[in-house]
Amino acid sequence: MNIQGGILSTIGKTPLIKLNNLFQNSEFEVYAKMELLNPGGSAKDRPALRMIHEAWKEGKIGPGTTIIESSSGNMAISLAMICQYLGLRFISVVDPRTTTTNLQILKTLTAKIDFVSDPDPETGEYLPARLNRVQRLLEEIPGSYWPNQYANANNYLSHYHTTMKEIVTELGEVDYLFCSVSTCGTIRGLAEYVRDHGLKTKIVAVDAEGSTIFGGNKEKRRFPGLGAGIVPPFCRTDLIDRIVHVSDLDIVKGCRALAQNESILAGASSGANLAAVRRMEQELAPGSVCAVILHDKGERYLDTVYSDPWIQNEFGQEFSADGGDVLA
Repeated sequence: MNIQGGILSTIGKTPLIKLNNLFQNSEFEVYAKMELLNPGGSAKDRPALRMIHEAWKEGKIGPGTTIIESSSGNMAISLAMICQYLGLRFISVVDPRTTTTNLQILKTLTAKIDFVSDPDPETGEYLPARLNRVQRLLEEIPGSYWPNQYANANNYLSHYHTTMKEIVTELGEVDYLFCSVSTCGTIRGLAEYVRDHGLKTKIVAVDAEGSTIFGGNKEKRRFPGLGAGIVPPFCRTDLIDRIVHVSDLDIVKGCRALAQNESILAGASSGANLAAVRRMEQELAPGSVCAVILHDKGERYLDTVYSDPWIQNEFGQEFSADGGDVLA
């Protein structure tokens, strides 16, 4: 079976564009790696493909295998797309934070939804509960396989071998790289490439204020795919030069600013990265070249980030519709 044919052949090699308008008055340059233009709509296409490809090559999966994964959205969609193309059954274990839009995409791609409604009683987090459910399904379903995005080295190796290489090939020297974190697969792959190739790039990890990955305050997190309730196995603080925590409101402002100034509709983690650039603006030396990862499409956040009534309800704040720079 051609596991890299058809739609799968379009994964990766995403464009890198300069954000001319949003940072036009800054003395540094910011380039956006457009991971949202992957066919599945996010950077998760890369690790999803590599995990399935390597498992197939190693004989762990084949025709008739049921793929089971815990995901808050993007990884599930990427796996659903790949499994649908390859004729594999896919079960996505989700929780109440999974958006209605993502659920509809998964159903359209014929994924089966397994819903975990209650968080883990010990931690109060949904992730441990989802992982427990994955284990039960693996026991119940013969011929099933768990890619395990949280501990499968092919997650971060996909970005090591492709994403960072693409950025360096196009930009040459990169002074700062801003990457939001959740499983920490993306940032680890990028950071290991920087280390192994002796690059001077400073790695900036962008996390939600309510995340516990780097010792946050473990408060409410409104957006899936950014932050985590546990420290992921991939987390390597020794590879990170700077950690920036951003609030949910700053995330919304970052997304809105990107849409209003650059006509790019991106997801919450992308807004977080832009908010982090603004936070560090006074520290960035004139002439610095910055790269930010735009992780996923904004269409998946139309009922949250881009919904004025939702923002008013959650934050008690309104955004003007005149295209002003709400990130300033």
